[in-house]
Amino acid sequence: MSLLAAADADQPHIPDDLAPGPRNALRRRFYEVLERAEPGDRLSQIIDVFLVSLIVLSAATIILESVGELYSEYGDYFFWLEVFTIGVFTLEYVLRFWCCVECAPPGADLGKFRMKYMFSGAALIDLIAILPFYLVLFGSTGQIDMRFLRMFRLLRLLKLTRYSAAFNILVQAFRENARSLAAAFFILMMVMLVAATGMYHFEAEAQPEAFSSIPASMWWAFATLTTVGYGDITPITAGGRVFGAMITVLGLGMVALPTGILASAYTEQLRRRSERYRRHADLALEDGILSEDEVIELEELRKDLGLDRNTAAEILGYKTEHMLRGNSAETCPHCGHHLR
Repeated sequence: MSLLAAADADQPHIPDDLAPGPRNALRRRFYEVLERAEPGDRLSQIIDVFLVSLIVLSAATIILESVGELYSEYGDYFFWLEVFTIGVFTLEYVLRFWCCVECAPPGADLGKFRMKYMFSGAALIDLIAILPFYLVLFGSTGQIDMRFLRMFRLLRLLKLTRYSAAFNILVQAFRENARSLAAAFFILMMVMLVAATGMYHFEAEAQPEAFSSIPASMWWAFATLTTVGYGDITPITAGGRVFGAMITVLGLGMVALPTGILASAYTEQLRRRSERYRRHADLALEDGILSEDEVIELEELRKDLGLDRNTAAEILGYKTEHMLRGNSAETCPHCGHHLR
């Protein structure tokens, strides 16, 4: 039994005859190739490298297009590279939509599962990567500024999150602490409204252009509470300066609140992943040795969990050292024979 299977033994086993189906060998292979590469799957590894390289190259092209001299000289190359990129991403999107049912639960309606997949975060990111091109192609942009579409196309960088374990940790931290973060941002918005209202009260007569209304005063409140402090709008009355100083100090705590929640959640995710890696290490060292296959599986698990080599080495080092100490307690310190 592999380490991954043994460590996840608490998950219910799905017999082959109850697996989500109908199974299709070709569809299953496409699913395996398009997902993150498994150890030894050379084709999947090549596809991953190709897609990541194409995403980075596409983003670099979009950035270089904004340079007028480069675009006037190499505009045709930029266009055909964009066509090639969109073609690949469109094919990827269609294939993922087709083979996504390979991860459907037993007995699931495949049609409904595909529709649910279409509205998942990963599928929406894939759609965003190709949508601007087709909007321009079919003339559906209306009066939208092309510079806005260029910025929209840059969102295809989000496709890299599929291959980044570190970003997955951050997404998981956001997901599990969504309510706490929402509460923190709600408090921040309430304080911002109070700050804008107070500054409007103190500065409206002295600076009618900058603080003409509460909505207009929100720009000052936002810049102050986020500790950015652009300095383009500042209070000039005594009451406004005192009130502004209070809001500035309050802003430090308001910004620290969601930051602290997110930092704590991120640390907790790392702790959980380290604990999972430790469980796998325990299973690997049950027989007292680490085989070559076990070393490979532990390394792949380390990459999937987003742990750095030092953390993994510390866990394995502690485990092997603890094991050696346990063995030494059972042997004679003079002759080395096991004690009965």
